[in-house]
Amino acid sequence: MARKIILDTDPGIDDAMAIVFAEAHSGVELKAITTVYGNATIENATHNALYLKQYFGLSADIVQGTDKPLQRNPVGPTVVVHGEKGFGDMPVPDVLEATVDGRPAYQYIIDSLKQEPKEITLVAVGPLTNLALALQAEPAIVDWVKEVVIMGGAFGVNGHRGNVTPYAEANIHDDPHAADIVFGASWPVTVIGLDVTEESFYTRPYLDKLRDDAGDVGQFIWDVSRYYLAFYSEYVGMQACHVHDPSAIAYVIEPELFTTRKGPIRVVTEGPAIGHTIQKFDNRSHHYDEWEIASPQNVAVTVNSERLLEIYRQALIEFDLRLTADK
Repeated sequence: MARKIILDTDPGIDDAMAIVFAEAHSGVELKAITTVYGNATIENATHNALYLKQYFGLSADIVQGTDKPLQRNPVGPTVVVHGEKGFGDMPVPDVLEATVDGRPAYQYIIDSLKQEPKEITLVAVGPLTNLALALQAEPAIVDWVKEVVIMGGAFGVNGHRGNVTPYAEANIHDDPHAADIVFGASWPVTVIGLDVTEESFYTRPYLDKLRDDAGDVGQFIWDVSRYYLAFYSEYVGMQACHVHDPSAIAYVIEPELFTTRKGPIRVVTEGPAIGHTIQKFDNRSHHYDEWEIASPQNVAVTVNSERLLEIYRQALIEFDLRLTADK
């Protein structure tokens, strides 16, 4: 049975890769895309989501979320990574037929979880502000959600610590207060952080073969990845890009790809280490321990990268075959 998800996202190049993956795989039912600021402004992120809905014929609702963090000053879109409007140099029409749901994202999340308790997984691959707003407005959602899967954070496993500061990952850095709320709530969270996403790579040959084997879908992924690969080549020195947001979808499809460790997570919310995620994963007691007030959550520490990449490739090939058959 397909697993129902609401994908909270800030499209964004790797977000687009994740959205296509979620729609492509038969093990996922993509019910909605809720948007958030981050890789792009909220306006551009929502427009990009609407473009994907129209381009691929998605049945998912598109719902616009918040445009700013809970408390900190906004850091602005990551133009150097995702381009001025979020999809690099790939042209997106200014006028689209697809339209947004009228509710704010946090309310849509509340309504959906209440309507289908224990049926929907929230997958968040951008700043966690929409989820925090939903928790603040209706704390009971912790009992209505099936699971929360988050691409974000870095815990120092496998030598991975941060990508926007020495110790902070971008999604958490954008709104550390929201992340601390979401990680600490009494719902089941699995964090797919840099510790595993930076262990998997879309290489240039992999993307070239995907373009050749997956028809129009593969061509789209190839096109949207050009700007991303240029960033990785110039600033990171890699002829490949990390598999960030699609890894969260891969966890939903096949959790066995990952091994996890359990323990409460806290987020640094000020100072030079703002956005740093720290998990307590032992049972040692301390006289002062503000981790004890947070619910224990799962953090991914290893990944079967080869299997993940094959699942992604096969899903997109099959998706293209379905789209071609429907024409």
